[in-house]
Amino acid sequence: MTLQFSLQSDAPETTDTPCAIVGVYENGTLSSAAARIDSASGGAIKRRIEAGDVSGKVGNTQVLFDLSGVTAKRVLAVGLGAEKSFDAARFKRACTEAARAVTKLTVKQAASWLSELNVPGRDSAWRVRTAALATDHVAYRYGATVKPAALSLEAIAFAGDSTAQAGLDQAAGIAEGVRHARELGNLPPNICTPKYLGEQAKAFAEAHEGVEAEVLEPEQMAELGMHSLLAVGRGSANPPRLVVLKWNGGKDGDKPYVLVGKGVTFDSGGISLKPGPGMEEMKFDMCGAAGMLGTFTAAVKMKLAVNLVCVVPSVENMPDGDSYRPSDVVTTMSGQTVEVLNTDAEGRLILCDALTYAQRFEPKALVDAATLTGACVIALGKHASAIMSKHDDLAEELLAAGEETLDRAWRMPLWDEYQSQLESGFADFANIGGKPAGAITAACFLSRFAEGQRWAHIDIAGTAWDDGRKGLATGRPVSLLSQWLIEQSAK
Repeated sequence: MTLQFSLQSDAPETTDTPCAIVGVYENGTLSSAAARIDSASGGAIKRRIEAGDVSGKVGNTQVLFDLSGVTAKRVLAVGLGAEKSFDAARFKRACTEAARAVTKLTVKQAASWLSELNVPGRDSAWRVRTAALATDHVAYRYGATVKPAALSLEAIAFAGDSTAQAGLDQAAGIAEGVRHARELGNLPPNICTPKYLGEQAKAFAEAHEGVEAEVLEPEQMAELGMHSLLAVGRGSANPPRLVVLKWNGGKDGDKPYVLVGKGVTFDSGGISLKPGPGMEEMKFDMCGAAGMLGTFTAAVKMKLAVNLVCVVPSVENMPDGDSYRPSDVVTTMSGQTVEVLNTDAEGRLILCDALTYAQRFEPKALVDAATLTGACVIALGKHASAIMSKHDDLAEELLAAGEETLDRAWRMPLWDEYQSQLESGFADFANIGGKPAGAITAACFLSRFAEGQRWAHIDIAGTAWDDGRKGLATGRPVSLLSQWLIEQSAK
């Protein structure tokens, strides 16, 4: 079920809704909507605050039932923290916690006045879009292979006038892209194989005017010289695919933006086998591909005025008698040779051929995303993705898009001094550079296949999925890249 968004401009105290959502600051300060409901109900909210039932601490929620003088059957009071400290991040958190609370209620509809709050530096379109995306993220239920958790909420209206419509329209498109990325990431690897990704791409193209799909088989990749990509998939019974999607939303002749996503549908580590505990999470090793496919979906749904190409190299990395092994030397599509020192550093070995392939489209900008290195998780944790690029302008565009959407990233260096760690005595270079600066040397490896391109690499190893046995794919960096493409389409 897709959650429906709308705008509404009615007064909070007279709106007929199963649940009205309003904000309360610390120290008993009420938001405008909360103050109106409090006045209409003869001070009911303030009395609950004084009794300690309602807290203004960030993210705290309390449901108030059947307030006299108020049409809504329930009022959900959401804590906003100190008013002087209220900012974009706290706004998103308040919207997220409000969504968690309302989706636990047995209501099919709700109306939120959080989108009326004053967020420094943000307009009404941003507030509505952020609130809608936060709500949709919470409302997502995985149900492909298990009965999904119950969700009664079908629609939510946000306070806002016509100036917020653009934000709501963007939210609908981005939300669909995020859901698509999350669903692909969450699927088990016996379903979400390289072949499955190709089939999904073809189905999407058939259903959407202006979209073209091409799926390369192993034989076609061999003819192109993609021996690095093919080596990674040799140990699997599921043959590799190279998935290519094109969206012709821009002017004829305009160079496209090209997105490349790592699509390792399951990563055992190959001969360099991973430890057993936690290996089940390696179904998420295709979240770079999922994120790029989700971004492509969002761009098409928003009908962005850009030409866009999405390239997904997809393999399964398994141990087998025919698996590639440490000390093998593989020849990439670019003609450069690579000494394999670790078969678990496989993502870069499929991305390098995809980056070479992507150059045939003469990209206006080339961006890849991958769950590439555990070193990135150590460096940045679960909150920020890493961006590495030699192009300051492109890096700044992506970082700014992350700040705008709160799908944040942090730039790490890509200096030539790190390249020496990849030196090899048996090939042009090796596929790993040792433990120091592992995320950076992985990007250094990729940079050798993006020479002459306006290129950036996004490592989402820490941000692509949530921790724990029940952790779900997050859909990042769909919001960041969607915002970046929105800005490019406006130029």
